[in-house]
Amino acid sequence: MADERARYFRRLRRLRRSARRWSVVGAGFAGAAAVLTPYAGLGLPDAAWAAAAGGSLVLAGWRWADLRRVSARPAPPAPDPAIAAERTRARLLAAVEAAPGGRTALAEVRRQRGRYALRGSAAAAAWDRLDRASTTLGSLAARLTGMGANAVLEAAVAEDSLRDLAHRVAGVEKALRFAPPDAQASLTEAHRDLGHQLDEGVSAYERLVAAAASYVAEDGRLGAAHPSISRLTEASDLLRGVAMGLAEVRTTTPDPMRAAS
Repeated sequence: MADERARYFRRLRRLRRSARRWSVVGAGFAGAAAVLTPYAGLGLPDAAWAAAAGGSLVLAGWRWADLRRVSARPAPPAPDPAIAAERTRARLLAAVEAAPGGRTALAEVRRQRGRYALRGSAAAAAWDRLDRASTTLGSLAARLTGMGANAVLEAAVAEDSLRDLAHRVAGVEKALRFAPPDAQASLTEAHRDLGHQLDEGVSAYERLVAAAASYVAEDGRLGAAHPSISRLTEASDLLRGVAMGLAEVRTTTPDPMRAAS
């Protein structure tokens, strides 16, 4: 809605400027034709002046008509401030994500904001464990190919679910502080169950990260040696052979200065 309202007023301004511009141009050509024609009579240049004046005045008339037609329509209503703020926020986030390193910086800000919301909660420790495991998995993700790529997708879904569960635990914990006595028992039991689920979920996530690390390690041990080692060995042998050949040429070739003496 904000864009439609802004486009409406931008179009009005463009039409108004265009109508004024063509009115001035048409009046200028008409005045020039009226002044210059009597000096030399009617000729080809005078026809050009008259045609330019007529065309400019017609365009000016069309622009004024378009301006009146657009002005007759009511302007779109002003947007809701909350919606406008959300759209502005979305555009700002998109601009930051498009910048180099912007996506990583935004992810870090979101994690820190989530961690701050859990300060003093029993879920804070599980959140920190999840953060460490998620960072470790992120460093391994580029090497998890084939069947390992599916594990990365599953881990992303599980991480979102566990973070939501951590906020649930913190929310129930805050509610316990002012809950009436008759609701304390049920909330305490719910808090204990949610905390248990969170601990088990984070432990399962950590086991997944450990399995991913094992996959990456074993995938790199499939060959007898790393390809870079064999290439370095071949390059070393080549250089050593060239050096030996040069040394042999030097020792078998007589010195011209010594031969002359």
